[in-house]
Amino acid sequence: MHEFFINYRTQDGKEAARTFDAELSNRFGTDSVFRAQKSIAPGTKWVDMLVGGVRRCRVLLALIGTDWVDAPHQKRPGRRALTDPKDWVRREIEEAFAAGALVVPVLLGRQMAQLDPLRLPASLKPLADCQYERYTTRTAEADLTRLGDRLVRQVPDLASLDRRVSGARAEAKQRPGSLETRTSRQSGGIGVVNGDVGSFVNEAHGPLHTGSGDQLNGPRINGDGTNYVAGDNRGGIRQRFGGSQRPGNDR
Repeated sequence: MHEFFINYRTQDGKEAARTFDAELSNRFGTDSVFRAQKSIAPGTKWVDMLVGGVRRCRVLLALIGTDWVDAPHQKRPGRRALTDPKDWVRREIEEAFAAGALVVPVLLGRQMAQLDPLRLPASLKPLADCQYERYTTRTAEADLTRLGDRLVRQVPDLASLDRRVSGARAEAKQRPGSLETRTSRQSGGIGVVNGDVGSFVNEAHGPLHTGSGDQLNGPRINGDGTNYVAGDNRGGIRQRFGGSQRPGNDR
């Protein structure tokens, strides 16, 4: 099953489609992305492959360039391709809506305006209401990363295919200074500790010092004339008040 179906016009979306295919395949696996030029094997019935690919996908990405709406009909000069019910760009989007797939319009370029529903066939008017994404060659990596992140949140099943997440987890485990603590035979409720850890104490049963300076485990008393007894006292108490005086003449 292909998770993503890339819908595009050859005139203005062919190069973008290749980039989307490469980046999404790298992140989610090559079998997760359907692109007609790549996914239809020689000798197979391409009509069945296209329709089947759309109906089984989870996400259809409609790549929309500056010539997408007004692309001319190949056999009928003066007419737009979108007005023909047999136009494959149109048919693929219609099939995706009918199958309940998530349809995402992707506007190619900063100057590409949002779709005007008045210029779309009735069957494609819902496309103008779908939240769009924007893609430019200058920010291609960031745009595709953002798109992938959003789709993972919208389609939870994609998370299991996301190599970016699994790679980040593996890197975190191998990073120097990271610490993983398992919960077996552990009390205190801490399962995993990541990052640089100075001191980690679990169930201390005695005096503990983790900083600098004196450690006080009992009362601290300063000054003359004070007694403090801890524990058993079997030797009596000897005390002295005031400073010592040397013998001398009284004057």
